Amino acid sequence: MSALDLVSSGRPATDAATLLRTARRRSATRDGILLGVLALAVIALFLVALVFGTKTIPLLDVLRALGGETVPGASFAVVELRLPRAIGALLVGAAFGLGGMLFQTLLRNVLASPDVIGISAGSSAAAITAISFFGASGLVVSVAAIAGGVLTALLIWVLAYRRGLSGLRFVLVGIAVAAALQAVISYVLTRSDINAAEQATVWMAGSLSRSLWDQLGPTAPVLVVLLVVALLAATRLPVLRLGDDSATALGARPQRVRMLLILCAVLLVAVATSLTGPIAFVAFLAGPIALRVVRRDSALPAAAALVGAIVVLGGDAVAQHAFPTDLPVGVVTGAIGAPFLLYLLMRGRTRA
Repeated sequence: MSALDLVSSGRPATDAATLLRTARRRSATRDGILLGVLALAVIALFLVALVFGTKTIPLLDVLRALGGETVPGASFAVVELRLPRAIGALLVGAAFGLGGMLFQTLLRNVLASPDVIGISAGSSAAAITAISFFGASGLVVSVAAIAGGVLTALLIWVLAYRRGLSGLRFVLVGIAVAAALQAVISYVLTRSDINAAEQATVWMAGSLSRSLWDQLGPTAPVLVVLLVVALLAATRLPVLRLGDDSATALGARPQRVRMLLILCAVLLVAVATSLTGPIAFVAFLAGPIALRVVRRDSALPAAAALVGAIVVLGGDAVAQHAFPTDLPVGVVTGAIGAPFLLYLLMRGRTRA
């Protein structure tokens, strides 16, 4: 029963307040249970990533290897190969999921996903330019991808801002910028030699196969810090939903909070893209799915991060084991996300 229903029911004010508190407690308990289920799903998929591979390793041996014990035939595969890939999938999925949800919520449009409005394309264009024209690799490609994503977000912001920020205008400008960046990517690929073009194409498909400790080392701590900061900042989202005037009256600074959240979202997506390439539709899918799982604004950011991690961990398991050859995880998430996008467009549900 909503607060409005309680007030209009004619009950005494004290009874209505008690019932409202009870309803809130039940809702919080329900969402807490659902978040726990999502977290358990993430842990299960994480263990699946460590157990299954070219050779299946018993779970007990996996746990012994993770505990530091030397297990012949298991320690190297688990600790050096599968563990960094699983950690990369977990962090990148959470970053894409949370970043996409923040964009969709702040701009109040489900199409305002970094996949759709060109921020991922900006990271890709900068990264493959570095790969194809300058022979860059490793950390240099990551830095180029981050810079490309941030500059693209800044360009969209400048072009879309007209006495305020409209979600629809931001999306339309972003789609136009994404189309222009796709043209840049196509041009760079046609001007590259065959080896650089092949390397750039693999990077753009979005793959976790390069997630080893040396690639993960500089990026993982940054993603962890960004996730924590974004989750803390996202606690102000319910206040922003009240509108700027009401939020200001409650002591919040809506413009400053909105800028911080958008900056966190841009950096989450750009840093995640720098590690694996653009993994299609994870940022787009996570928010709407999380919204259908939990009902409280306060639980939505954590749910979106967990759903993003589930999509990437699950998609990578499918990409590795469901086909004769190891596919990039972006191929699987793209196959899932495209029909979901068509479903939302056909239902006309583009409001976040």
